[in-house]
Amino acid sequence: MSGSGWDEGSGGMPGGGVVHEAGGATGDEVTAGAEAGVGVEGAAGRALRAGHAARARSAAARAAAVSRYIERGREADGATEADGGADGTSEADGGADDASEAADVDEGVAWKAAHAARVSAQAVAVLAETDPDPAADSRCARNAAASAAQAARMGQIHDGDSELAVAACEAALKAAQSAGAASKAGELGANQELNAAADVAEAAAVAAAERAGWVRPGEEAPRVATGVRSGELMRMLHL
Repeated sequence: MSGSGWDEGSGGMPGGGVVHEAGGATGDEVTAGAEAGVGVEGAAGRALRAGHAARARSAAARAAAVSRYIERGREADGATEADGGADGTSEADGGADDASEAADVDEGVAWKAAHAARVSAQAVAVLAETDPDPAADSRCARNAAASAAQAARMGQIHDGDSELAVAACEAALKAAQSAGAASKAGELGANQELNAAADVAEAAAVAAAERAGWVRPGEEAPRVATGVRSGELMRMLHL
């Protein structure tokens, strides 16, 4: 992950869902260590990081894809309006005022989607820049998924609450909720059952986004500039 976007093999939606890197510790070893109150380190910590990182990258890629989808839609709408204006039909019956109002709404939706994509990418950047820490890593994955859900809501608005868009937004929300459950206090990001549930929910969110047309399987994920991460942002991310 770099300041201008994410790399680390996340060029697109990996396999249509979440891909885990090869870990080292078994679920029993991780759980035993957590229950004993022992910090999760070494191979166990790396294995947990692999899962949280893969899920965070997938969520960030979803958010970026939605933002790009909305921008593409705006460009297509702009071209159509330009053609209509050339024919002298765009301003009939107050159409100019309606078009201006709609453009303002579209701009707001696009801005919010882009912002959500940026915050999601920032969560991935923070995760990549720190040492493995299951609790902090799970919070990064949670924040990436939460921002992806915000982007999905913008996608739903952009698509006029179509059936597929509503389903994709609901799936994104469930992914965010599952990621939040995996990072909740007391679990420290090491609960294998909650982590697995979050993985399943993320994969479902990817599939739903594909069905809605927000994500194109095999297409490289857009690069998103993360900007400068201030202390205020870090506190917001609970890191």
